[in-house]
Amino acid sequence: MAGERTSTATGILGWFDQRLPVVDFWNKHVGQYYAPKNFNFWYYFGSLALLMLVNQIVTGIWLTMHYKPTEAEAFASVEYIMRDVPWGWLIRYMHSTGASFFFAVVYLHMFRALIYGSYQKPRELIWVLGMFIFLALMAEGFLGYVLPWGQMSFWGAQVIVSLFGAIPWIGPDLVIWIQGDFLPSDATLNRFFALHVIAMPLAILLLVVLHLAALHEVGSNNPDGVDIKKVKDASGKPLDGIPFHPYYTVKDMFGAGVLLCLFAAVIFFEPTFGGQFLEHDNFIEANPMVTPEQIKPVWYYTPYYAMLRAVPDKLMGVVVMGAATMIFFLLPWLDRSPVRSIRYRGPLTKAAISLFVISFLVLAVLGSRSGGGIAETWLARVCTFIYFSFFILMPIYTKMDRVKPVPERVTMHD
Repeated sequence: MAGERTSTATGILGWFDQRLPVVDFWNKHVGQYYAPKNFNFWYYFGSLALLMLVNQIVTGIWLTMHYKPTEAEAFASVEYIMRDVPWGWLIRYMHSTGASFFFAVVYLHMFRALIYGSYQKPRELIWVLGMFIFLALMAEGFLGYVLPWGQMSFWGAQVIVSLFGAIPWIGPDLVIWIQGDFLPSDATLNRFFALHVIAMPLAILLLVVLHLAALHEVGSNNPDGVDIKKVKDASGKPLDGIPFHPYYTVKDMFGAGVLLCLFAAVIFFEPTFGGQFLEHDNFIEANPMVTPEQIKPVWYYTPYYAMLRAVPDKLMGVVVMGAATMIFFLLPWLDRSPVRSIRYRGPLTKAAISLFVISFLVLAVLGSRSGGGIAETWLARVCTFIYFSFFILMPIYTKMDRVKPVPERVTMHD
C-alpha cells in the first residue's frame, strides 16, 4: 500500500515497526551505533549517570505517595515513611543515597571529558548540554534537600535563598518572591515540591535526550581523541569501531552491577555516610528559633560553598560562586590545544589539570568544615585562585604546551 513503511521485523514487533520506527531507532542508537573499540574504565560513568537518574525518578515517585509538602506535616510524613510505610526506609535511603551517587558519577563523567578533550570540536554542543544538565541537577538537589524540613533543610534554604538578597535593588524583593514569604515556610515547601517533582525532572529528561542525540550525531570520543569515522571499510563501517550492542551494553551491565553493589553496601551499612549524605541535624525537625552549630551544604556543593565563604563581600561571593559553575560553559573555546587527549598533551596541561583537581578537592573539604579560621580562609582563597586560573590561563598554556604525535587510528593500550 502506498505510504506504508516496510519493516525487517515480523510479528507484533513488525506491526509496531510499520507504525513506529522502533527497529530503526534501536539500530541507529544502539545496535548499529559504532563506538570506539578502545573505551576504558572512564567510559562507564555516562551510563551509570543514566542508571542513577532512573533510580531517582522511580524512588521519587514512590516517596511522593506519602510525603506531605506542608510546614506542619513535612517532617512527620518523612518519619512516617521511614518508620511505618513497608520498606519506606529503603526507598527513602535509595533516594537520598542515590542523590550522592548521582553527583559522584556525574563529577567523574565530567572529569573524563576534561582529560580526554571530549568538549573539543565537533562536540561543543554535547558539552554545553551536559553543563545545562549539571546546573539543573544542582537546582534539583537543592530543592529536594529542603523537602524533609529538618534543621539543615530549613537553615540551608534560609542561607541559599538569602544569597539572592545580595543582588542590588531587586534582591530583597526577589528573596520574598522565591520563598513566597518572609521566611522559608509553607509556601516555600509547596513551590519547591512542585519544582522538584515536576518541572526540574522534565527539564533534566529533555536535556538528557538532547545530550544523547547530539552525542550520537557526531559520535563518541575515545581515550586517543581520534575520529573513528575517518577510516572505514568497504561497507562504510568504522574499522576502529564496534557496535554498541552487545559489546558495550554488556560492559555497562557489569559496571552497573559493581555500582549497585557499592550502592547497596552504603544503604544497608552506612546510609548517612558519617553525616555527608544525610546530616545528623536533618533528623531534627526544623526550628526557626534554634540555629544549628554548623550550617553547611551536602558534600557535592561544598567546593562552591567554600568559595562563597572565602570572599568577604556577600555580593562578590555570590558572583564568584556562580562564575565557578558558569565558566565550564566556555571550556570548548578556551582550550587551544591541537590534540584532545591527555595522553598526547604536554607537562603544562597535565600540571594544570592536576592542580585544578587538587584545588577542587581541598575546597570540598574546606566547605564541609566549620571554617572561620584565618588559615582555612586563605587556603580557600588560594584554591579558588588556582581553580579560576585553570580556565583563564587555558588559552595560553594549551597553546604553548608541547604535544606528542597523535596516531592515525585508535590504540588499545591502557
